[in-house]
Amino acid sequence: ALSFPDDAGMIRVDEESGLGFAIATDCNSRFCQLDPYEGAKLALAEAYRNVAVTGAVPTAVTDCLNFGSPENPEVMWQFSQTVDGLSDACLELGVPVTGGNVSFYNQTGDAPIFPTPVVGVLGIIDDVARRIPSGWQDAGENIYLLGVTATELSGSQWAGTIHGHLGGRPPKVDLAAEKRLADLLHAASLQSLVSSAHDVSGGGLAQTLAEGVMRFGVGARVWLSEIMERDGVDAATALFSESTGRVVVTVPREDDVKFRGLCDGRGYPVMRIGVTDAPGDGDAPALEIQDVFTVSATELRQRSQATLPAAFGATVAEPV
Repeated sequence: ALSFPDDAGMIRVDEESGLGFAIATDCNSRFCQLDPYEGAKLALAEAYRNVAVTGAVPTAVTDCLNFGSPENPEVMWQFSQTVDGLSDACLELGVPVTGGNVSFYNQTGDAPIFPTPVVGVLGIIDDVARRIPSGWQDAGENIYLLGVTATELSGSQWAGTIHGHLGGRPPKVDLAAEKRLADLLHAASLQSLVSSAHDVSGGGLAQTLAEGVMRFGVGARVWLSEIMERDGVDAATALFSESTGRVVVTVPREDDVKFRGLCDGRGYPVMRIGVTDAPGDGDAPALEIQDVFTVSATELRQRSQATLPAAFGATVAEPV
């Protein structure tokens, strides 16, 4: 199964105006194996959301559709469903496909790869100086979760890693909500109300928070009780569900009222779930999930960076 990095890249194209663009590529082949139609829509939604969290406006789509042999009726059905899903999603989001390609015969013997429609979304930002970073840099800011968490663990990293299981239905995607979320993030960027934004996707909220802590080495204290109460989920689901339409943002305290008002005015679900946290004397930055676990930023970074070296029997050098 293949997945792709969450962060979008951004490039400035005009030094005087600051005009630039952001681009993200995404696909979860596990979701596409479960349902190629919905999987294609999910791939587009995630790339669209990853561009939106930078403050850019998603504008155009490209793709690289990867499948096994089209001579296999099952593979050809997957391809047909994927094209339909991508087409329908682009129409609903109002973003055109400007180009792309198809790659067939990706298989070993008679075993095809999972359907892997990689979707790229490009977004325009009028001034890269107001781009939103993916991780928080300052202590004492409020952490908010935009969106609602459902019990959607089928096809998730949790199901695959912990249970070695692939089955069920992928998460439901509400493209109208994704569009409202992108508009909200763009408005927040224009008003400089959020200091960081990171979408919630592969690995769920736990992965998003871990990446937020690792990005600049600033810790976080997070509580799950309100998510569990409002959305009717348990702690494991709150941490690892891959429900769509969710973003974690940090908001400076002086902008808190304006940000909440922006969300309420646009009718998008929002919940304060924690604060960014500076370590005390002698303490290392850490991610603390209240009443569940605490893990240091150093351990998070080591585990993140050791994956490939460990697979090849190598070790990770300590940072200098």
